[in-house]
Amino acid sequence: MDTARKPMRVTSFDVAEKAGVSQSTVSRALSGSAVITEATRNRVLEAASELGYFVDERAARLRRGHTGTLAAVVICKPGYSARDVNPFSYALLGGICAAAADRGLEVLVSLQADEEKLFGHYVERGQAEGLIVIGTTANREAWDYFRKIGETTEPVAYWGSPLGDLDWVSSDNEAGARLAAEHLADRGCNNLVCIGSHSSVQRQFAERTDAFEARAKELGKEADLIAIEPGKERREQGRLAAQALIASGKSFDGVFAVCDAIAFGVLEAFQSAGIAMPGKVKVVGFDGIPAGELSNPPLTTIEPDLDQAGRLLVEAVTAGEAAEHPSVRRVPVRLLERASS
Repeated sequence: MDTARKPMRVTSFDVAEKAGVSQSTVSRALSGSAVITEATRNRVLEAASELGYFVDERAARLRRGHTGTLAAVVICKPGYSARDVNPFSYALLGGICAAAADRGLEVLVSLQADEEKLFGHYVERGQAEGLIVIGTTANREAWDYFRKIGETTEPVAYWGSPLGDLDWVSSDNEAGARLAAEHLADRGCNNLVCIGSHSSVQRQFAERTDAFEARAKELGKEADLIAIEPGKERREQGRLAAQALIASGKSFDGVFAVCDAIAFGVLEAFQSAGIAMPGKVKVVGFDGIPAGELSNPPLTTIEPDLDQAGRLLVEAVTAGEAAEHPSVRRVPVRLLERASS
C-alpha cells in the first residue's frame, strides 16, 4: 500500500511566517494595497515565490463581490452535437474570449439546445457578472427562453438575434451585401442571383437579401432571388437552391449566398454540374469563416470584424457599461477576395 502523503497545500499563513509578517499583511501585499511599503511587498512576493504560493484569484474576486466571469451561451439545434455548430459561432466565441481576457475576465461557455435543459440564470446565482447569447436563431424555443432571461436579468447581450427590443450586436449586414453586389459588378457580372430569403427567422438573412437586391438595382444589374428552403441544414439549402437555379434555365454569372455555409453548398452544386468558377460564375458568401480558405474553389466572402464583435459584446455586459435603453451595435465588414470570384 502506498502510504505516501500528499504535500500540504501552502497557505498565506506559511508565507507570512517565512516573510516575518502577519497574514493580513500578506493579503494586503498580494492584493496591491497602497498601505504596504515596497520593501514589505517585495519580501512577501519573494516568500510566496519560494514557497510556490499562488493567490486564489476567483476566491479573492468573490470576496470583493465579483466573479470575474462572463457566461456565454451558444444556442444549438435540438438533437445536434457540438460538432454540428456553425463554425462562425466558434469564431465569434473566440473574439468574445479574447475581449474578456483583455479585461481580466474569464468566460464560462455553455452549448444549449434542448428546451427542457435550458439555463440562463448565471447572473442571479452569482456564477457570472453578465450573459452573452449567440448561436442559431432556428431554435426559437431557446431564443424565447433567453428573451425572458433578458427581461428579468441584466446585463445580457445577444449576437444577431431576432430580439429587436433588447441589446444586441450584429454584422453590418447591409454594408456587406452592398459590397458583395459591387464586387460582382466590378468583376463583370450582369445577371446576379441572391440565394437567401426576405422572410427568414434569421434577421441578418433578410437584411442581406434586401440590401443586395437594392444595390444591384442601383448598379443597373438584374438580381433574381432563389429562396432557401426553411428547416434544412445550411449547406443543403445552398445545394438545393443552386440546383434549382441551374434547372430554371435562367442566365446567371454572379451569385451571392447570404452566409458561407449556404455558399459551400452552392459551390458543391456548381462543381457537380461542371460549372466553372470563377470562369462561368462568380460566388460570394458572408461570414468570413476560416473554412472558406479550404473550399473548392476558396470562397470570396464578406468578413465581419470578429475581434470588434467580441469587444462590443463584452462591453455590453461589463458592469457599469450596460445601456439604459435597448441598443443595436453594428460590426464593420470587409470583402475578403478569393478564387471563387
